[in-house]
Amino acid sequence: GGAIDLVMHLRQCDFKSAVFWLDENFPNHYTQPLARNACGVHKDFSLPMRNDSALPRIRNYLTNERHIPPPLIDSLIQAGRLFADNKTNAVFLLLGKEKAVVGAELRGTTSVKWHGMAAGSRKDLGCFYIKTCAAKKVVLCESAIDAISCCAIHPTFMAVSTSGANPNPAWLSPLVKKGYEIFCGFDSDATGETCAKKMAH
Repeated sequence: GGAIDLVMHLRQCDFKSAVFWLDENFPNHYTQPLARNACGVHKDFSLPMRNDSALPRIRNYLTNERHIPPPLIDSLIQAGRLFADNKTNAVFLLLGKEKAVVGAELRGTTSVKWHGMAAGSRKDLGCFYIKTCAAKKVVLCESAIDAISCCAIHPTFMAVSTSGANPNPAWLSPLVKKGYEIFCGFDSDATGETCAKKMAH
């Protein structure tokens, strides 16, 4: 997961305590201005090395094991928002302002299943999202794969990943102000239910 997940694990504390700890120890980390290099990538973000030879494995995992419709996967690959890295991970890009790449969700596709974030990812500056039409309804999901699956089921909605259960991502308020109707699509577990309640308030 991200920084909050790490603090929860190391300090053996709940979500709220982890957020307060991060805010106390890194007060300015989430308010730094966005700076990009010539490739449109946030300067502190380390983009995983692309490996097109591993792409068939990624596509097979997403379409056959996760049962996501191939056209959705192909459209993301063609748009450059999904690719394979040297470790055969699926890499889902997080986009920020002016579509700058500010991070990436990683999903293992081999026999060892895992998920995480690429080094330097800034979930506060952007997100992974998918939409197939001009939607004014948004479903928040916990991961990029969840968002793609949601879009397959509800093609008239835009699906957005919070890259881990997050009841109030920094980019959510602007969506609300623009008149988007927000729905919570977090997992039906203790964390998901808790975050959904926090989001509703």
